[in-house]
Amino acid sequence: MIRYSLVCEAAHGFDSWFPSSESYDAQAVRGLVTCPICDSAQVTKALMAPSVARTDRGQLPAPVAAPPEAVLPMIAEPERQVRAMLRALREQVVANSEHVGASFAEEARKIHYGEAEGRSIYGEASPAEARALIEEGIDVAPIPVMPDDRN
Repeated sequence: MIRYSLVCEAAHGFDSWFPSSESYDAQAVRGLVTCPICDSAQVTKALMAPSVARTDRGQLPAPVAAPPEAVLPMIAEPERQVRAMLRALREQVVANSEHVGASFAEEARKIHYGEAEGRSIYGEASPAEARALIEEGIDVAPIPVMPDDRN
């Protein structure tokens, strides 16, 4: 794998990983390498210093971490805002609904057909179960799971 520092025509800098230099070249020619900030496909490699391990010493010096304010954000501001809105939506649903776990589809049907009290619920359903509920006219919507929530 190769990591390239890239820059778009609007001077937005970002990094991206590629299996090989040929892979980068092929993707760039096809317009598949785009800036995560402005979506421009006019991207070029930025000047980079190679990372070469020294063999003339027994030990390499300890890496020095850059101060947090010197590290560029890895996520563009628009994506950060969308993630915040999705996280707020999830928190709203969780705070104001009953978690029914894996019995979501069954409980949603009971509520829809009047066999259980009407209330807001959330839980887990397979794509096939969700599709079946929608086909029955039962309103369901996925709650977004953010990448941070899986860690």
